[in-house]
Amino acid sequence: MKKSRRFFITGSLQPVLFHAFIKENADNLKIKGFVRTLDDRRIEIFIEGDADSVDKMSALCRRGTKHSMIRNVEEREGSYQGFGEFKILKI
Repeated sequence: MKKSRRFFITGSLQPVLFHAFIKENADNLKIKGFVRTLDDRRIEIFIEGDADSVDKMSALCRRGTKHSMIRNVEEREGSYQGFGEFKILKI
């Protein structure tokens, strides 16, 4: 079963390292979607894939890297988009 989620993360994060961490784990779990830093400095992550992989990725998004200090995670249901890969986007 396919599943998707959207996250908005705030905290003391190093965007370049956090983006790389998210992409590496998404690729390992065969997750598709994107990560980007918004103008208000929140990190937006959209993930989709098999339900089990999305659940594992959700936990990683909430945990972050060992240097991340995540203050808030807003998680929303997403509608499946059919992305072909996982990308780091720039605004």
